[in-house]
Amino acid sequence: MTHTRPSLGAVQETLLIPLYGRAAEHRKPEPALRDPRAVELVAAIDYDFSRFDELPSLTGSVLRTLLFDFWTRDFLGRHPAGTVVEIGTGLNTRYERVDNERAIWFDLDLPDVIELRRAFFRDTPRRRMLAASVTEESWLRVVGEQSGGPCFFSAEAVLPFLDEADVRRVIERIAAAFPGSWLALDSNLPRLIEAQDEHDALSKVEARLRWGCADIGVIADWVPGSRVIGSHTMTTLPPDVRDALPAPSRRMLDELTRRQLPQVEGYHMHLIQLP
Repeated sequence: MTHTRPSLGAVQETLLIPLYGRAAEHRKPEPALRDPRAVELVAAIDYDFSRFDELPSLTGSVLRTLLFDFWTRDFLGRHPAGTVVEIGTGLNTRYERVDNERAIWFDLDLPDVIELRRAFFRDTPRRRMLAASVTEESWLRVVGEQSGGPCFFSAEAVLPFLDEADVRRVIERIAAAFPGSWLALDSNLPRLIEAQDEHDALSKVEARLRWGCADIGVIADWVPGSRVIGSHTMTTLPPDVRDALPAPSRRMLDELTRRQLPQVEGYHMHLIQLP
């Protein structure tokens, strides 16, 4: 097998963690998520994934992906010909899981990530890769020129690596360019940012989180009229997501709920409707 050696910046390297998490989950007897493409990618990439073996946060990344998948399906159910923008797409395979054969998709990430992604994915008439930083404005113009219908922006495990000023600027620009769009993102309480050197996965890479958010309601201050449609922790997933999990995953969540671990309860996933 020909192996691809990734050449990624510190923050970009973190994309390999959820990729490995999906591949590891797929191999379980009762997986919460099936992703054969992730298994293929892990096998094709020359990287020491063993450093992430058995990490509890791998399961957390899978649950987060399931929630973002759920939100994307909900959006496409309401807007079948809409546009999905994967911000910080990494080697995500959400398109393979939830595409409805009508929507327009954009996979946005930094140039080194897109170079790696092009080793495994190709542009199609409905799906295009964009090499740019989320903090730039150029990609917004491209999406605006080519999008079809309302837009869903998925920023999974991306914005916490930015400074708060950049997070605010990104959200303000999306709201101004795409009124009424949906934005899915995640956040960490400030105390988790302070304790990240003890995190099971982040302690094994160089990248560090920068944005701590005590209250997601701050987005309504940044962009008046914004509305929080959903806000969840790992232990408060929507019933439709939790009930679809296999029994081992539900038992694990029951145990986490009982223990009320700060690193679990302090991590949140949000769905915002912009004005």
